[in-house]
Amino acid sequence: MDWLGLILIFSARIADVSLGTVRILFLVRGRRRLAACIGFLEVMIYMSVLGYILGGGGTLTFPQLIAYAAGYGTGNFMGSLLEEKLLNAFVTLDIILERNQETMTLIDRIRAEGFGATVLIGHGKDGLRLVAKVICHRSDIAPISKIIGDQGFVCISDVKGCWGGYFKVKGK
Repeated sequence: MDWLGLILIFSARIADVSLGTVRILFLVRGRRRLAACIGFLEVMIYMSVLGYILGGGGTLTFPQLIAYAAGYGTGNFMGSLLEEKLLNAFVTLDIILERNQETMTLIDRIRAEGFGATVLIGHGKDGLRLVAKVICHRSDIAPISKIIGDQGFVCISDVKGCWGGYFKVKGK
């Protein structure tokens, strides 16, 4: 193997490992479509280099390479969906709202649906705001979002762990 081949292998591995790192970060942040596309490119590079090393690039046909890479990218997407369904982790919704009676009615609706909501007072650019903190399962984001509508600014954070407090009972 010549020096150019070694440099090509080295450079390609830098590229595919870097793409793998970025892909995982996108998966963790829920950007599954982008992660699937990055996974496709990542494994295209990997398999091309592997084919080059093992057989001078002639061991895989281009359609086989595309099929393998497409399967890898789709697997990333499907794995992310499975993770979301199987690991229904807790999240914190920080809902920043105007301080008025309409907001209090909205918070009462969240509570009426069975979710706990802790309300704090915050200081925003234009004055006092209410910050409703709701800890719920990831699958509860959609129903809470429907209640909130476009009333506030919502920030969602993963919760590493929690205990005590009040949580919605499943089935209600």
